[in-house]
Amino acid sequence: MTSTQILITIACYFAVLVAISFIVGRKSDNATFFRGNRSSPWFIVAFGMIGASLSGVTFISVPGAVEEGAMNYFQVVLGYIVGYLVIGTVLLPLYYKMNLTSIYSYLNDRYGSAAQFTGSSFFILSRVVGASFRLYLVAGVLQEFVFDDMGVEFWQTVTFTVILIWLYTFKSGIKTIVWTDTLQTLFMLLAVGVAIYYISDSLNLNGIGEITSFISDSDLSQIFFFDDWKSGSYFFKQFFAGAFIAIVMTGLDQDMMQKNLTCRSLKDAQKNMFWFTLVLTFVNLVFLGLGVLLTAFAKAEQLTATKDKLFAAIALDNNLGIGIGLVFILGLVAAAYSSADSALTSLTTSFSVDILRLEKNYDKKKQNWIRKIVHVAFSVLLILVIVSFEYLIKDASVINKLFVFAGYTYGPLLGLFSFGILTRLRVNHKITPIIAVLSPFIAFGTSSAASYWFGFEFGFFILLLNGFITFLGLLIASIFSNQKVSIDVSLA
Repeated sequence: MTSTQILITIACYFAVLVAISFIVGRKSDNATFFRGNRSSPWFIVAFGMIGASLSGVTFISVPGAVEEGAMNYFQVVLGYIVGYLVIGTVLLPLYYKMNLTSIYSYLNDRYGSAAQFTGSSFFILSRVVGASFRLYLVAGVLQEFVFDDMGVEFWQTVTFTVILIWLYTFKSGIKTIVWTDTLQTLFMLLAVGVAIYYISDSLNLNGIGEITSFISDSDLSQIFFFDDWKSGSYFFKQFFAGAFIAIVMTGLDQDMMQKNLTCRSLKDAQKNMFWFTLVLTFVNLVFLGLGVLLTAFAKAEQLTATKDKLFAAIALDNNLGIGIGLVFILGLVAAAYSSADSALTSLTTSFSVDILRLEKNYDKKKQNWIRKIVHVAFSVLLILVIVSFEYLIKDASVINKLFVFAGYTYGPLLGLFSFGILTRLRVNHKITPIIAVLSPFIAFGTSSAASYWFGFEFGFFILLLNGFITFLGLLIASIFSNQKVSIDVSLA
């Protein structure tokens, strides 16, 4: 595809998103922006959440990572199923019972205001870096294949990208995103299907049966790894890490839960989680299968592109036809924006509700324009962080960096919520920020020592270690507060 064709495709795509935002956003207010007026159909939320969960990282990094680690990532995906079960049966009932706008308001009720501030701060840090990771990856692809030839610099590409996101989210926030994510998920899945068709045809594979057999016969189709318990790809490490990644990056994440909380009732939200889990598991398996096909094609054509650049190089540079290039660009842009737009909205929500206490500290006339200022401020922050990544990230697959970082930033959230739900113990809320900040440093030290002295790699499992350290810190703090230890197994 030429740069002009790619730009026209992107322009048409965003014209549709902006049109949707203006149709949905009529007569919008803060309740619309933050909660979608609690009127979203559950099946629309479920389908849209698939795109938000996959993101540009999955679209590019999961197929690209197959070359090095086979299909071991599916061990993490299997763990997701357990995590989503916990979300649907434990967390969602709690959030709906408390009628929350920000899920970190729970921490205020359970511990006190300092805990709410701490939880929200860790989320903001996690989501700013996570969303920036995702957009950096996509902006890099667009830069290499489109904007470099036009003389456009990387910072200009990033600024243009974030402005487009702001444009269709500024008016009605989460209500718009519920509907735009549905469109973006559709384009992403279409892109994967078309890519599999073109690549398999080039490899002379006819029909689903031959494609499936080719993938299963490949050395890269190995899913389960039980041989080396010290390795980061060991099954039980990745499975349990996947379960807790799902809990924290969906159930304890304002971004993902904000969509669930727009459903009309708890029952609808639980339906959403059930179907979302089934479809997301299958879609991840398809992405991994695509990775096997892409790697085989690259080997047959003697291509030098690897990892995160593999999919883009094959789709845009190898004369497979304009069809695969067109759907790749649509899928890539859809994958990136389906996660970035909701991240911008949830960051605005969490900062407004948890940090500024918008509804408590300001009258209704000021609330709307303050929310708009916060929305713009986070847009600028995303631009600055993404541009900084151009100088900081120079290697390997982005998805591994993202999950390792998440292990350190979401770990304290896991500890705070699990301690609050599983125990009746009281902790002075002013000590929670200290425990939450120290936990990642202790986890990092423990992980480094285990690697150096025993050759044991925590990998994604660092999340569980970090959460445990936070839980233990809260337990010790409660004991020193002369509180009686009593575990509430019933989760009452």
